[in-house]
Amino acid sequence: MIKAIIFDLNGVFIESEPLSRRFEERYGVPNEEFVAVLKEIMPKVRVPDGDSVFSYWKPHLEKWGVKITEQDFLDFWFSGERIAPEMIDYAHKLRGGGVFVFILSNNFRERTEYYRTHFPELFLNADAVYFSWETGFLKSDARAYRSVLERHDLEPDEVIYFDDSQENINLAHSLGIDAHLWEGIETARLYIAQIKHEIH
Repeated sequence: MIKAIIFDLNGVFIESEPLSRRFEERYGVPNEEFVAVLKEIMPKVRVPDGDSVFSYWKPHLEKWGVKITEQDFLDFWFSGERIAPEMIDYAHKLRGGGVFVFILSNNFRERTEYYRTHFPELFLNADAVYFSWETGFLKSDARAYRSVLERHDLEPDEVIYFDDSQENINLAHSLGIDAHLWEGIETARLYIAQIKHEIH
């Protein structure tokens, strides 16, 4: 029996325009160069006790000749993100049908604070939201999944998991979780409806 659905956050509940593309348009930094720095920085800020995300970006911004304050940088970054209302509605419906809804996200402090301030409906329509910088576990670590199961007294076969990373899907699947690559809300809705007929 399925008792809980675990969803990824960004790309599922949060939609966004690519930051690298927006930054190239605004500041002229080549997309590929920006993405390379992004990939270098993100693992450092998604864990507990990391420095501010801006402190990692600052030397690169100076090298690129981009004069911007920390607040303006964060505002520019997060302004390209928006909530997916259909996912909020669906999470509400799932919970109304007796299914727990959890969100599991590799994320950093400043972004989490922005979401809590600007997207309160996200937290109101999930039973729990787990961020790696708070839990200490990235989704490349099996403990990220085991900790959710243990905290909520769930067995792996009682959970469905959706993520947009095949690596994360493979790891969750290896733990016995029914894990699926995120292909959009309609695909997820159809699959869940097949498993639990009372949810449509």
